[in-house]
Amino acid sequence: MRDIFRLAILLSTIRLATPLLLAALGGLLSERSGVINIALEGLMLAGAFTGAAVTHYAGSPWIGLLGGIAAGIFIASVHAIACIRFDSDQVVTGTAVNILMLGIPTLLSGALFGTTGSTPQIPRTNLIPNAPIIIAFALVPLTWYVLYRTPFGLRLRAAGESPEAADTAGISVARIRYAGVLLSGALAAIGGAYLSIGQSSLFTRNMTSGRGYIALAAVIFGKWRPVQTMLACLLFGFAEAAAIQMQGVIPRVRVEYIQIIPYVLTMVVLAGFIGTSRAPRALGRPYEKER
Repeated sequence: MRDIFRLAILLSTIRLATPLLLAALGGLLSERSGVINIALEGLMLAGAFTGAAVTHYAGSPWIGLLGGIAAGIFIASVHAIACIRFDSDQVVTGTAVNILMLGIPTLLSGALFGTTGSTPQIPRTNLIPNAPIIIAFALVPLTWYVLYRTPFGLRLRAAGESPEAADTAGISVARIRYAGVLLSGALAAIGGAYLSIGQSSLFTRNMTSGRGYIALAAVIFGKWRPVQTMLACLLFGFAEAAAIQMQGVIPRVRVEYIQIIPYVLTMVVLAGFIGTSRAPRALGRPYEKER
């Protein structure tokens, strides 16, 4: 019985960590290029709503997933243009994206489905299988290889560490940063789509419940490195899995107090470990090519 319980916790941890890991890897690529991506929450919401809506109409979760990716890339491009082309404050722009994506899905849901609370239920046969789990954990070694063993990864890290030196070497800092932000949009959208057409069978208002912010915390806790970021996501996934298992088990403890465990853990981790993490030197710093 104890072994069954442990296996259930393990599987639940992996499943719950998957959307966090996808969004965190996207955030890692964006921030390694020098662009703060606090918009991960909004990008996940874009992928979640679009994935559910397109799946409902197309009857295929794969088409829905592609639709979610397209939505994530589009919203990420808005963030990228504002931050890279117009040198806007990256934190303010990311926060604006998050606020915008709290309202747009509700508006579109009301227009398309006549209800602002959720999209229609998707049949179980039209839900995406466990492919996003495999994709998420396969992307960890792939991201490590791209960052540390390919010319693109070297240029991405150079854009985030020393854009002036990268520019002198003939690297287009703006182009590299656009690539990092757009990749983050695609990956975060896959994580969001997995929530609505994988773990669930519909989109509900604000269904990400702060997972984008937790993914950003995992990037910081993981010191902007793929493997450590994965371990941080698994830690947060375990906290959420444990909170689910504890509901109704501990007497005289309200469910709400148990549900906040992952968020409390996020604050504790950031408060205790933020000082030991070194962000990319040019993170959050706009760069203008010298003429």
